[in-house]
Amino acid sequence: MAGEIPYAEIFHIFAAAVVCFVIYVSTDLLFRLPEKGGVRGADAIGKSIESAGGDLNGGFMMGNIVCSPDASAGTLLAACGVYTFGIAGGLVAAVLVFIGNRICYDKGYAGTTGAIVATFVIYALSEYAGFSPEQFIAGMVIAILVIQGISQKYASRLLGALWRIRS
Repeated sequence: MAGEIPYAEIFHIFAAAVVCFVIYVSTDLLFRLPEKGGVRGADAIGKSIESAGGDLNGGFMMGNIVCSPDASAGTLLAACGVYTFGIAGGLVAAVLVFIGNRICYDKGYAGTTGAIVATFVIYALSEYAGFSPEQFIAGMVIAILVIQGISQKYASRLLGALWRIRS
């Protein structure tokens, strides 16, 4: 019906945002991105965020997100790939993220791993739980905005706290 609010769609988008957030943050933590600025520019971003009152380790992770295809980029591209071509599209996205890592001289594999994990999670939830890949695209944009777009100071503190729990 016209004018009706699609509550299930909104719920799925926010649930997808949580799933995407967990995938990319846990993958980045697993690959130790908050430990140091792993690629060129990440160190400068981390120190800049720290000087603005944020957490240095969270700033390093945010710098890695900006400077190289990490798990956030991998998760977003996997969602786009699954949307367009199913599992094969997600795996093509993983290959593209891998190439992007090599271009950035990124020694880690967080982005590629994030893309592969996200491909299978998104595909499974799309096939068996009533989600759609489009909802994961929207959800991933929300998840990225939570970390990069709202408040670098407080987002870096959240990431820094998660890093300290992990280590």
